[in-house]
Amino acid sequence: MALPLCVFLILVSACSDKSNIEPDADEPAYFKIDPNTAGMIAGNVIFKGKRPAPKIVDMDQDPQCAELHQQSVYDDPVSVGSEGSLANAFVWIKQGLDDKKFEPPTDPMVIDQKGCWFGPRVLGLQVGQTFKVLNSDPVTHNIHPLAEINREWNQSQSPGAEPLIRKFSRPEVMIRVKCNIHNWMHAWIGVVDHPYFAVTGPDGAFQLNNVPPGKYTIEVWHEVLGRKEEQITLVRAGRSETIIEFKGE
Repeated sequence: MALPLCVFLILVSACSDKSNIEPDADEPAYFKIDPNTAGMIAGNVIFKGKRPAPKIVDMDQDPQCAELHQQSVYDDPVSVGSEGSLANAFVWIKQGLDDKKFEPPTDPMVIDQKGCWFGPRVLGLQVGQTFKVLNSDPVTHNIHPLAEINREWNQSQSPGAEPLIRKFSRPEVMIRVKCNIHNWMHAWIGVVDHPYFAVTGPDGAFQLNNVPPGKYTIEVWHEVLGRKEEQITLVRAGRSETIIEFKGE
């Protein structure tokens, strides 16, 4: 029996419109953190032994850079506090999150070129998070992330230029950053696919918040001292603390 034309068109339209019943296959299913069971991993990164002496930076090759500083500038990659606290260590969960996918933050991670120096020296961001590059100096700079897993790029930025906006599509710990114009300028970027990372400040402390319970491998990276791993077990709504030690000569 033939269907009336109007009924046939309604059926075709209903069968062809699947937007209301089938989600987009490309849309990721982000892991939802349960605040009732999530906990914290906290700790300190310390250094023991003789640390390398800071090196004076010669900025005379660019008089404009030299004029920005009234005193000598030192490069101090192994920055140690009075109690042995180690700054600029990148801490992250290396293993244990399985295949969980996490939504990237909407706030950008910012690096600035100020005083002919990158700041911060070490930073982390999530895959897909916006990476924003500023130039607060009166001189032209260049930012060149030497990525091996992500796409390498190289971009100059003149004084007063608009911020550079980029994203990284794959995890990579770490990416060295240099300025092709000023060879003393360098920084490091850790790109991970989850929000559980931190960079230690002068006190050497770190906190990873809202971590699901489980067994994890924590890695600590330092540009001079290398890498250290620690096994952590986090119970439901718990707090796990650790001290990770690097040694000098």
